[in-house]
Amino acid sequence: MHPHAGKVPVREGAAVRVQPICGRPLPARARVGAAVFTDPVSRAGTVRDEPRRYVGLDLAWGRAARTGVAVLDERGRLVHSSSVRTDDEIDAVLDRHTGGRDVVVAVDAPLVVPNLTGRRLGEALVTRHFGRFHAGAHPSNRGRPHMDPPRAETLARRHGWHVDPDVRPGRGVSVAVEVYPHPAMVVLFGLPCVLPYKAKQGRSLAVRQAAWAKFLDHVEDVMGDTLGLGDDARWAAIRHEVAGAERAAVLERVEDEVDAIVCAYLAWLWGTQRERMIVLGTVGEGYVVVPGLPT
Repeated sequence: MHPHAGKVPVREGAAVRVQPICGRPLPARARVGAAVFTDPVSRAGTVRDEPRRYVGLDLAWGRAARTGVAVLDERGRLVHSSSVRTDDEIDAVLDRHTGGRDVVVAVDAPLVVPNLTGRRLGEALVTRHFGRFHAGAHPSNRGRPHMDPPRAETLARRHGWHVDPDVRPGRGVSVAVEVYPHPAMVVLFGLPCVLPYKAKQGRSLAVRQAAWAKFLDHVEDVMGDTLGLGDDARWAAIRHEVAGAERAAVLERVEDEVDAIVCAYLAWLWGTQRERMIVLGTVGEGYVVVPGLPT
């Protein structure tokens, strides 16, 4: 993608300072873009008094592929992770692990898609800042399959999640923001480029497995204490599956789930350390939340 021309609508607090590893550094600050408030339709309609939950969704754009779901408790501890397929299965996980509670949700999927063609502002800005790390964003618009409306928008409306990043989570207020794990990993892990753990033509199982090992190590180093991964049986099982994988299908079985865990950590940062998070774009033109910029 080509960089977005003109001024850069980036809403930001105090960015995480990461030393440049490759390419030229980009300015860490830019003007704040205008926002449009949304009015989602809530399923619950009740004030929630239970402790907040943090949810990560690595959401498939369509309903045939698998979706990763992860849930953290109010302290940021991982209490559930899995992969599912249907919206009903997503709802069942959420009802089981977040029922009656306010939530902060981080979704790796297009959430606010106002444009009929082309790409959204948030995607342009992600590519501008992170393209040199091979972490640019694919374009989404209402003309693409599964995008009118986007699946994430439908989920947000059904569950009553506010999708405007200016809306603060609070008692009786649940929110959802769009995230993208690759740029987040560049910042959080200090990567020179994205890790090649995903399937790609010409990428061998050995290369992917080595990248997976680094990926999981980084997750443990940066997020492990917060998430409580040292005591998590499911995380230990994921590590075992990856280490012993003899087929690519084994890696693909856990990919959505681990990406969802990263998303859940970003939801926790959004709810507890918002000053370090940056909104690339606006709710009126599409946005993506990242945990700082590479500078």
